[in-house]
Amino acid sequence: RRSNRARPLEEQEAVLELYARRYRDFGPVLASEHLAKDDHIEVDHETLRRWLLANGLWEPRRGRAQHRKARERRGCWGELVQLDGSEHDWFEGRGPRLTLMVMIDDATNRTLARFYLAEDTASAYDIFERYVRLYGLPRALYPDRDSIYICTREARIDEDLQGLGPETQFARAMRELGVGLIPAFSPQAKGRVERRHQVFQDRLVKEMRLRGISTMEAANDYLDQEFLGDLNKRFTLPPREPHNAHRPCPSRTTLDLALCWKETRTVAKDWTIRWK
Repeated sequence: RRSNRARPLEEQEAVLELYARRYRDFGPVLASEHLAKDDHIEVDHETLRRWLLANGLWEPRRGRAQHRKARERRGCWGELVQLDGSEHDWFEGRGPRLTLMVMIDDATNRTLARFYLAEDTASAYDIFERYVRLYGLPRALYPDRDSIYICTREARIDEDLQGLGPETQFARAMRELGVGLIPAFSPQAKGRVERRHQVFQDRLVKEMRLRGISTMEAANDYLDQEFLGDLNKRFTLPPREPHNAHRPCPSRTTLDLALCWKETRTVAKDWTIRWK
């Protein structure tokens, strides 16, 4: 028989109709949040999950068997920060395809993100500078082996003599600022930033759809003013050790002299140099 605590059938039908009309591809947790915030209807996400399953409006994702041992988090905030870009149809056809550059602290999950036209050296410089101005210089970065971060060619003679090896512009800037650069050999190795991409591609896409956001400028404003604050408030973890490993933010001049493009040229006998 029907439970004495069951919600009225009329209310259940109204919620399901609203879900089918506005939140069709939302998961139960995100849908229940928006029902409470936007429509002032309080429904527990487990109750909503049962309603959706019973009416064929939602299918749970199948979990994959874990085959890798999770790497232990770093102990201090700022000890290691993962950096990666995610190209995606963020506006679902309403605007251009963009790349979301994401930096996430390994110890706490504290996240900084921003949209750019592409994942290149300029966007990597910009997101790094924004992070440094907010929190200070991290001890090390953990990117992938993209050509922005890692140079795979053979070292030139002058590089070999200096003991530096071939460097990209970004790697050279990190060396000058004293920030370590640890390249990951697989997406699974930097799993925290990869899982953060999944959160952005799920929640952020739907939030921007509800708000009608279709430009990079509006998307970055929404990230800065609302989404990132709520994300960090909900998902940031306390570090194992209270020490803050960030170093103080250097001066503007120091940052400008590091986060730029530098090329080596030889002065000829007539006191000229060749450039391009």
